[in-house]
Order: sequence, then C-alpha cells, then structure tokens
Amino acid sequence: MDQDPRPAPPRRSLLVTDFDGTLTRHDFYQLAIQELLPTDLPDYWGDYRAGRLTHFEALRDYFSHIRADEATVLDVVHRMQLEPRLAECLKELDGAGWDVVVTSAGCSWYIEILLAEAGVDLPVYSNPGRYEEGRGLIMEPPPPGPFFSRELGVDKAGVVRKGLEEGRRVAFAGDGFPDQEAARLVPESLRFARGDLARALTEGGLGFIPFDRWSEVARALAAPGRGTEAVL
Repeated sequence: MDQDPRPAPPRRSLLVTDFDGTLTRHDFYQLAIQELLPTDLPDYWGDYRAGRLTHFEALRDYFSHIRADEATVLDVVHRMQLEPRLAECLKELDGAGWDVVVTSAGCSWYIEILLAEAGVDLPVYSNPGRYEEGRGLIMEPPPPGPFFSRELGVDKAGVVRKGLEEGRRVAFAGDGFPDQEAARLVPESLRFARGDLARALTEGGLGFIPFDRWSEVARALAAPGRGTEAVL
C-alpha cells in the first residue's frame, strides 16, 4: 500500500498553567487564612520551611482546620476570582493551536467547581479532595503515577517534561515558588510569571514575560506565530 504523501500535521502546542493566583486573582490558601481558619493554629509553614513537613502536608493540615459550613467555604472559593474571560480565551488558544492543562499543588475540589461553573472542561492535575462539615477540606495525595510528587502532590515539572518529550512547544504560567522547576524547563519567551515566581526568577537572573491577568497569557500565545510550531 502506498504511503500517504501528505505531511503529518504539526503537533499542537501545550500551555501548562498553575491555578491559584494564576488562573485566579487570589490563592485559596491565603483567603482561607484570612477568613476561615482560627488564629491559634500550629505554624505548619514553619514546619515546612524547616523540612519537617512537605508542602503538601502543610497545606493539608491547614485545610483540615476549616470548620465553616460548606456555603461559607464556597463563598470564599468564588472570591478567588477565576479569569472572567476563560472560556473565550480557551477558544482563542484552541484556534491558534494550543492545548491547555491545569497543574496545581492545591485541591481539585475547588478547582473543578470553578471550572464547571465557567463552563469549561480542562485536564486538571491536582490533589483530590472533598469538603466535609466538621472535618474541613480533606485533601489527599494523588495516586502513584507519572506526575506524582511527594513534596507537592503533583509534579508540575513532570507535566512540562512530558509535553517536551512529545515534541511539543510548551509554555508555562505560574505565580508561586513551587512553580520554579517547571518554569525553568521552558524558554523565557514562553515563561509567564507573576508574584513569588516572578521574584524568584528575577533573583535567579532568568527572563520571563510578566502578566497580571491570565487573559494576558492567552492573548500573547494566541498571537500569530506563537501556536502550532515544530520543536527543533
């Protein structure tokens, strides 16, 4: 049988994006500290910085102390302020040859709620969980797999590496210190940062594209010439 003489279509590009503080204006943990958690908790972040807890364990332990009713917690979730143009941005990115995947060291419970309310369906790699009144937000580690991280729950850098191994052009957008490894894997022209990630990259002498709202990332990537391209 003759081979198809038509060239294979180019691989679609991949945007790997953080959620809290990236796809949203605010981080759920920070809002929870301000509005949902008692002030006399142990210093779990201090234990994390001292190496006695992992990042996952510190977040899990904080979330477990939430005692508000679910409606109150959901009100805080909505105050994270998901990118209001998300559905429109995803259509623009799709038309420009970009797939989008969410990676988060937070909890998929609130991520999936916000994405569903926005009417969008995206692959999400995050820590599974559920809210139980009287027991708090119960966050669990993901099952063992190619993107499992003992430290964060989810290996964001592993998701980026997978895209690169597939021969894709990969971009990354994030805002936190745990995003550094993933951000360093992509070229500075495809590295988007704000907040703590931007400060860490600056201190490390690494270039990046600053952004304030996630729609700015989508607009930059959807511009002509930034989508489906071969990786040499």
